[in-house]
Amino acid sequence: MAQSKIWIFCEQRQGQLAEVGLELLGKALALAYPTGRKVAAVLIGYQLKALCEELSKFGADEVFIADHPLLSAYCNQTYVKVLEAAIRQYQPETFLLGATAMGTDLGARLAARLRTGLSAHCIDLRLSPEGELRAVVPGWGGNVLATIHCPHAKPQMATVMPGVFDMPKEKDPQVEIIPLEVKVTPEDLSYEILKVEKEEVQESSLEKAEVVIAGGWGIGSREDWQWLEELASALNGAVGATRPPVDEGWAREDQIIGQSGRTVHPKLYIGVAISGQMHHMVGIKGAEVVVSINQDPQAPIFEQCDLGLVGDFKEIVPPLIRAIQRY
Repeated sequence: MAQSKIWIFCEQRQGQLAEVGLELLGKALALAYPTGRKVAAVLIGYQLKALCEELSKFGADEVFIADHPLLSAYCNQTYVKVLEAAIRQYQPETFLLGATAMGTDLGARLAARLRTGLSAHCIDLRLSPEGELRAVVPGWGGNVLATIHCPHAKPQMATVMPGVFDMPKEKDPQVEIIPLEVKVTPEDLSYEILKVEKEEVQESSLEKAEVVIAGGWGIGSREDWQWLEELASALNGAVGATRPPVDEGWAREDQIIGQSGRTVHPKLYIGVAISGQMHHMVGIKGAEVVVSINQDPQAPIFEQCDLGLVGDFKEIVPPLIRAIQRY
């Protein structure tokens, strides 16, 4: 009989594990250790032997695996059916998923089936000695942090943003593999996948960049946005953004940093014309040094940065670029 009380949905697509599942696994193991609880990874798909061996190296006590041809491509109806049956059978206390397109779709449907709660887009997790989950979620437009605690809802469920937690280190595999019973039929599929075409997408350098230059609404125009790109180029860094520059077409969707975008961990972060609302700041909490350039001395970001420069960025950034280029 399975003993794990904390389950992690380890998302995979076309034979590739999503890093967020491994990040959650590492965090869950750290939370579970003081309470003596066991942690399980859950893997769903088809022909999963190699992925199961890879997953086994990251410290889970158990790996539940649902391997079936009808699970080869993600379909919320089949995945929910398998997970609902498994959770009802084994009764975990906590079930965690990544806040990805798959995780948010699957988590909401699963919570509704199980008649339990779901804390969405969390940025931190805590666990009481009694095993009660505390999920930290940005609220009120990102201006406050709310700690969600639903001790009577079982399982306790949450989706967590990718990049919030560190990847776990590999360990010597000492894991029990538990096959899940799969009772799905072609009638459970609401659609048929006829063809899969991969779009060639350039890998974002934001998550791995040691220097990140980010701009906000205060930049003002696409022409002035080029100053950020020049500064990033001078520092061998990457350019990020808040939501408004993307809406204006100055930056791409994959450059958004924060609650609705990416989480970065640079050695140096420079925020230019960014006010510092929490929905952006949660995406840079891993930065070692935070610098802000803003002409509003009352901007909230000045309360959270290591170095603040008050002034018009057009009078600060160009001379800064020239000074860097001289060296």
